[in-house]
Amino acid sequence: MAPRGRLITVEGIDGAGKTTLAEGLLRARPDLVALREPGGVALSERIRELVKDPALTVDPRAEALLYAAARAQLVHERLLPLLHGGADVLLDRFVDSSLAYQGAGRGLGVAEIAELNRFATAGVTADLTLYVRVEPEVGAARRAGDDRLEQAGDAFFAAVVAAYDALAAAEPARIVVLDGEQAPEAVLAAALRALDGLR
Repeated sequence: MAPRGRLITVEGIDGAGKTTLAEGLLRARPDLVALREPGGVALSERIRELVKDPALTVDPRAEALLYAAARAQLVHERLLPLLHGGADVLLDRFVDSSLAYQGAGRGLGVAEIAELNRFATAGVTADLTLYVRVEPEVGAARRAGDDRLEQAGDAFFAAVVAAYDALAAAEPARIVVLDGEQAPEAVLAAALRALDGLR
């Protein structure tokens, strides 16, 4: 039986530089399989269109359930087969995003969203999480602001950053905090060092 691959997730607020980091990691480690959330498989990509649409008004609970549904489909259709096949997967966002955005940002409760996502993922957790941290105002300055979540406002993103910080403090063995206000090359170098330490 092939050894289980590792799940490496990239987290942070919109505008933190996650996409830039993920692209750099894939160039440096072409053996990684890249997936994104919400998305990665057909059903989840359709859900992505719904949750990103600025023309829609989505109740916070419905939003949390949509993200969990997209995650459940990705985990069972694509992620678990890859991991069981021995592939190392780089996933742009995972459960921590829902804990921070819906649990804290939307005020639904981190514990409640954690329980929902334990069900959605069948308990799959990341082996390493790269948290690209920036202050809320830095993320705001970098964001295009053209999707529904990006328009949520300063107080929302302050709550999201505080939640990410709390998660990182609670799980320092899994979550590596990267200074997203550094040059992209420095962020990438720190992330690669973290990957080198993953056994």
